[in-house]
Amino acid sequence: MIRKIIRIDKEKCNGCGACADACHEGAIDIINGKAELVREHFCDGLGDCLPECPTGAISFEEREAPEYDEEAVKEAQKKTLQNWPVQIKLAPVSAPYFNGAKLLIAADCTAYAYASFHQDFIRNKVTLIGCPKLDQVDYSEKLTKIIQNNNIQSVTIVRMEVPCCGGLEMAAKKALQNSEKFIPWQVITISIDGKNIE
Repeated sequence: MIRKIIRIDKEKCNGCGACADACHEGAIDIINGKAELVREHFCDGLGDCLPECPTGAISFEEREAPEYDEEAVKEAQKKTLQNWPVQIKLAPVSAPYFNGAKLLIAADCTAYAYASFHQDFIRNKVTLIGCPKLDQVDYSEKLTKIIQNNNIQSVTIVRMEVPCCGGLEMAAKKALQNSEKFIPWQVITISIDGKNIE
């Protein structure tokens, strides 16, 4: 069928991942450092990704494309966790699910404090969780190996506003630095009353 769907100009794309994060349907992935519409039947044609693109790489076009499949989107959204184990201490340093992954490094408490954690953070990401206060370890060495040994596309760190979560953030930043790779990253902070205060 002919319908309105997004188009991504790879020449303009800087691979920041903002469009993939903004796409509530999960139609976009970052592949080899560039955004790509990988599930055309997940694209609703409404363009939540457009205003998020800092380079203007996304536009609309009318062309032959599969019909938007709302049921397939809903089914995919139920399946949010993509890997096991999720504990940083238990995770392997190399695994197939890390290849091309958007990595989520989260403090244990965040999933309990923030009600939409699965939907807003875990969906379309490989998840690693930990608590430096409880585990009493420096995760930076393990995280460095994971980032060095795999094709990680981006890193999102989700922490609580409490001081003990600073250890997780510092370990992730140290791992990014020690990996000697240029990978887009961001830190999101959750308040103790469950709000995203970035």
